[in-house]
Amino acid sequence: MSAATQSKLSTALPLVLTRAALSGAALECAAGLVSVQEVVSALAQVGFGIEATRVLAHALPKREAVWWACMCAAHTAPPDLPEADRKVRELAENWVRQQNMDFARAAMEEAKRAGFQSPEAWAGVSAFWSGDSLAPAGALTVPPPPHLTGVAVAGAVALASVRTDASRQLQRLAMFLQSAQDIAVGGHGRLPPEAT
Repeated sequence: MSAATQSKLSTALPLVLTRAALSGAALECAAGLVSVQEVVSALAQVGFGIEATRVLAHALPKREAVWWACMCAAHTAPPDLPEADRKVRELAENWVRQQNMDFARAAMEEAKRAGFQSPEAWAGVSAFWSGDSLAPAGALTVPPPPHLTGVAVAGAVALASVRTDASRQLQRLAMFLQSAQDIAVGGHGRLPPEAT
């Protein structure tokens, strides 16, 4: 593992595993492993793709994790994606670029309009939960619990993996894991739009 990877995936493995809320079988698979990278590889090799994405959702820094959620959502977005979903993903991407609470709050409002039903909506929630405060603008700051970003990102990635065609989930998860690995070493993690 390169130094760049280590710097991006710097959250302590025991904390990541606790936050990822893995099943007993997935935890057994991770037993004795010492790095996030090793755990993700081991989980993916034995068919725990969703669990591997949850580990990465909690291991990546917030900004990179939100970007990953956006990339996964964009990959499986249908051509007729509703306007609210398109807009919430754009707002989440804008938050990644500037970490501005105005973008975070706007993303959460758009996620509400989208009904919290899509990967894009959960990418927007992850941007909001990554911000400085859960409180409305001008109110006393209420910092979000640190694990919430990973929860929302994991939700976005899971929803994207089964959108419109659940039979593609394994193939999509493999691509999503590659995207996260690219982001972890400073890449863009971009995925091409999925062929329909």
